[in-house]
Amino acid sequence: MKQWDAAFKFAVLLPLAVLTGYFLLLVGSQSAFFSFFGFIEQLSRADIRSAIALSLIAATVSSAVAVGIAIPSAYALARIDFPGKRLIDTFIDLPMVLTPIALGTLILMSWNTAIGRMLAGFGLTIPFTLAGVILAQFTVVVAISVRMLKATFEQINPRQEQVARLLGCSAFGSFIHVTLPLARRGILAAIILTWARAVGEFGATVMVAGTARGQTATLPSSIYLAMSMADLPQAVTLVVILIGIALLVLFGVRMVLEPQT
Repeated sequence: MKQWDAAFKFAVLLPLAVLTGYFLLLVGSQSAFFSFFGFIEQLSRADIRSAIALSLIAATVSSAVAVGIAIPSAYALARIDFPGKRLIDTFIDLPMVLTPIALGTLILMSWNTAIGRMLAGFGLTIPFTLAGVILAQFTVVVAISVRMLKATFEQINPRQEQVARLLGCSAFGSFIHVTLPLARRGILAAIILTWARAVGEFGATVMVAGTARGQTATLPSSIYLAMSMADLPQAVTLVVILIGIALLVLFGVRMVLEPQT
């Protein structure tokens, strides 16, 4: 029996070791092209600073809007029964299945509809603008946020909300004072991961906003531009920045989701 247990542990640890080694190879491959002084020099470039600032600002705005819409939407899907709920629940997952390039194409096509032309008439320009970057990121991440928050609300026992209602709370009061505090860790995790996904968004952003340096070029699109021009020092610098952001995000999520002792 012990031999079988040891064989089972080896069988499951071996793929984990291979996968870990593969990711270490991917990250470690940057060291052959990375130079600290070159990294500092690249950071002094205006187009790189602009890409960093644009990515952080756009991701913050798009993820804030996405989470703000996702919280009530996810709660409605988790708690309220209404006609067509299953169909709507499935339809909202569409951005998670479609490729970002397809989503970007849909955004551009929607801007040629009567509603899009009406909004453009009010001065709201989307294609090849900062607003386009934000809208593209929002379109990609909002479904992820809804799905994460729906799972969070479903894990909360509805009896606690019912008790609050029996004690005199309104539905809104129960949501604010009972549900949201119980869901705070899931909400924080959704905010962090939604923001990180927005920072790394490429396909839809390029389709909607383009890759104009200093205007709509984000970190991912700047990596694409650098590699298309064989500018390895700039590409490595941008990749290292994204890796740093990803590691900080993953660490933050684990800090949020770790059981409190």
